[in-house]
Amino acid sequence: MTQINVNVNQVTRVEGHGNIVLNVNNGKIENLKWEVTESPRLFEVMLRGRQYEDVPHIASRICGICSISHTTASIQAVEAAFGFKPSEQTMLLRRLLYDAELLESHVLHVLFLAAPDFLGVGSVFPLVETHKDVVVMALRLKKLAYNLAEALAGRKTHPLSCIVGGFAKLPDPNELNALRGRLEDAYDDLDITVNLFKTLSIPDFIRETEYISLNNPNEYAFVTGQIASSDTGVTALENYLGVTNEFCVPHSTAKYTKNNRDSYMVGALSRFNINHEQLLPQAKRAAHVLGLNAPCHNPFMITVAQLVECYNALEEAIDIIDTLLSKGLKEEKPDVKVKAGRGVAAVEAPRGILFHDYTFDENGILTQANCIIPTNQNHNNIQKDMDKLVPTILNKTEDEIRLLLEMLVRAYDPCISCSTHLLKTSFIK
Repeated sequence: MTQINVNVNQVTRVEGHGNIVLNVNNGKIENLKWEVTESPRLFEVMLRGRQYEDVPHIASRICGICSISHTTASIQAVEAAFGFKPSEQTMLLRRLLYDAELLESHVLHVLFLAAPDFLGVGSVFPLVETHKDVVVMALRLKKLAYNLAEALAGRKTHPLSCIVGGFAKLPDPNELNALRGRLEDAYDDLDITVNLFKTLSIPDFIRETEYISLNNPNEYAFVTGQIASSDTGVTALENYLGVTNEFCVPHSTAKYTKNNRDSYMVGALSRFNINHEQLLPQAKRAAHVLGLNAPCHNPFMITVAQLVECYNALEEAIDIIDTLLSKGLKEEKPDVKVKAGRGVAAVEAPRGILFHDYTFDENGILTQANCIIPTNQNHNNIQKDMDKLVPTILNKTEDEIRLLLEMLVRAYDPCISCSTHLLKTSFIK
């Protein structure tokens, strides 16, 4: 087509506000932008002046979907600043809580937000008629994830029990044992999802980029590790500013990032490309069945990588529950000593690596904060994907082009609101 005008005002089935603009005149691309138009949040400023115990509970409000991720990153940044090392039991409980959030978030994206694209409908609601069993199954998986989070932290959104040093309240062993049985049953539900995705046609698009995630030699990293790049190798968390290299662009209220190349990707596909050998057996089986092989350079396969990680979350959760029940849960009184210092922490939110960087004074009051969000790091890569994809699809209809660009954005499962930091102001002289 020689004349194309695609103007998607606020892409649907994503969190937050983002626009797609494409203008082609006489076969030449004149304008192609992924625009982030979300209002700035300024959440780092909200944390300043707060006592350290309050900081994680405020930080959890950054996101209602990834509040466990923000809470965990916040807690571990506080602990790093004070030089506190949590117990083995605490770390197991944090990993288990993480599995709950990962499962809930990935099921939301895979089956409620992404699946309608592949099935040719505009939302999940038509699927209630055509794929009712799958929708009911998805709700069942989400409820399981919520119940697991509730058992560990009081609630899934803005958790209560996880605090600096440990957990204010331990889960009931009988409840954990009952949840273990439901986790075992959930394999059947995930198998149904895999069988569905095996029948779907995923766009064939390849763009090699840099992939960045946490890496831990002992596990498929989510809660602890160092920064790993597919291009430059492993570096310490404290070097995160030299990896993210944030910068501003005129058409986005969110900063962009880049490292070794013009852009990089974070999230499920990045984790898979870097850490795939550490996946647990059921997750490796699912990857094989779905044809996901490392390295994978197709961003539309992010959704498939999320489905694979759901298996890993189930298997790890069952293993952790077995460990906790065999050892017995023990009440702990962590001795957190307040001191002036700076702490950097990183966790893998469902959408990718998340950084929290805090500085405290000698009274435990936060004086400086910096948070770099996964979607913040993916915006630039989305733009670069569009730059390569669009010239290859100009022979399609305008509606087909629009759908493919929306699918590309949705594949990243963006959490746009969390990523907005920049505030542009003008002054009248």
